[in-house]
Amino acid sequence: MQRLAGVILFGIWASFAQASEPLPGDIIQDLNALQQQLAEAGGGDRQGTLDSVAARAASQAARLQNGNRSDQWASALYYQLAAGAMAQQGRQEEAADQLANARQRSSVSADQASRWLREEAELRRVAGQREEAIALYEQWLSNHDDTRVSWRLTRLLAEAERWDRASERLSSLLEQSDSLTESQQALVLVVFRNAGQGQQALSWLLDDLNEQSAPDAWRQAAGLAQQAGQQGVAAGIWEMAWQLGKFSEPDDLLTLVQLHISGGTPARAAEHLEQALEVGIVERDEKILRLLATAWQQAKHIDNALAAWQALAELTDQAGDWRQYGQLAYAWGEEAIAEQALLQAANLGDEEVEPWLANFH
Repeated sequence: MQRLAGVILFGIWASFAQASEPLPGDIIQDLNALQQQLAEAGGGDRQGTLDSVAARAASQAARLQNGNRSDQWASALYYQLAAGAMAQQGRQEEAADQLANARQRSSVSADQASRWLREEAELRRVAGQREEAIALYEQWLSNHDDTRVSWRLTRLLAEAERWDRASERLSSLLEQSDSLTESQQALVLVVFRNAGQGQQALSWLLDDLNEQSAPDAWRQAAGLAQQAGQQGVAAGIWEMAWQLGKFSEPDDLLTLVQLHISGGTPARAAEHLEQALEVGIVERDEKILRLLATAWQQAKHIDNALAAWQALAELTDQAGDWRQYGQLAYAWGEEAIAEQALLQAANLGDEEVEPWLANFH
């Protein structure tokens, strides 16, 4: 806020230099005196000085605002001084009102009014007057090309949940920006997602992904691919991140496996699980073996699938797992294996296998 107050104060001198209407000597002297007080405010009575300057400037501005063109120009400068004092006090909304008054004076040039318009928009934003700030920023940007201000407006539009308008601004901004900050990247994703443009967000993320990208960027890309119904793309993104070492935790591996299974590459999922079992990333428990068996089964790799189901059935010794193992073996023409597995299920009390066992007599 202090920076913005400084911008407003500095603008006083620029305004003097660009004055299109001559000012009386006493007015110039008074403006200079108030400006000096404002610039030096900071002692023990800082608040009192700011109050005094704001009150004097606002009073003079109101007194002169209906006069001739010279008076109106002086009024505008007094309003600007009042705005500077109020901004230093944290009275952003009142400061913005002063700049709005300054802009309305008939002797103010278009260039000066434009500068005050932008400063007022910033004050409205800081004051929490989001709708007013949006309107002012849009008005200013209609005649200016400023990337920084456009990003600020886009964020305000997102905060107001005006997703379509925010996405329109983003499309233009992304064409102009070679690289984005983390906060800008987050804003892009939020806006595109809420604007129903998941595919566009995904394309943007994929274009930007590289070896230096943070793990969260890879996660977001995979998540967007899933939301877009592109499970295979999601699996490919996670696979690349895994290979690059972006992910290394057991939960990351299980996500990769699930993505490969749902994405139509179950054999790759099974291969990852077997490698993880070999190096000890995951334990050889029921959950992992069941996932491994499912993956090989979906891949229709007969030998590996039957071996995985056998290992699972032996570990759990549950009738349902022996039955599943036997039925799968029978379907694949391995009748000897099927009979032994189904008999084991029957011995464990599974009555559902009796019709299946009849096939072997």
